[in-house]
Amino acid sequence: MRNESAQMPGGWKRLDKAAFGIVYGAITVLSILMAIGDHSDAPFETAAILFGSVLAVTMAKAFSELLAHAIDTGERLTRSAWHAAWRHSSPSLSMAILPALLFLSAGLGMMTVELAVGLSQLVSVAILLLIGARVGWVIDRRHWPAIGGALFAGGIGLALAGLKYVIH
Repeated sequence: MRNESAQMPGGWKRLDKAAFGIVYGAITVLSILMAIGDHSDAPFETAAILFGSVLAVTMAKAFSELLAHAIDTGERLTRSAWHAAWRHSSPSLSMAILPALLFLSAGLGMMTVELAVGLSQLVSVAILLLIGARVGWVIDRRHWPAIGGALFAGGIGLALAGLKYVIH
């Protein structure tokens, strides 16, 4: 097994390290958008629900990691342990920033809520496509596995985005 990300400078290495949280955040955003329903009359509330929910999930993940680490190692709960748990979890929260800003823009009349939903879904699916392609590339360093990885991960995102419209 080779780890290409350890050999890659700059952006790929950072993306690879954050991949877990980014995927987790993208799927969380898509799930929350699916559950929110039609709040076309309350885009500010939707922005708050979306960002607040992802923040709560991110905090729960970081806190769970912190406590599990203490149980596994017997180490005390320290600032550095909390910082490490937060650093691992915070990419999830980063995935909610742009969608929340899109809903705030809708609230200010700069776009429709429907466009904010669509763009939020598009960004999340695009990120999943990118990470999926990266996985395929890192595993085999060939184009077809990268395309397959993108289609698989992006397909999961599209399925979640589509479920919103099936449910509502």
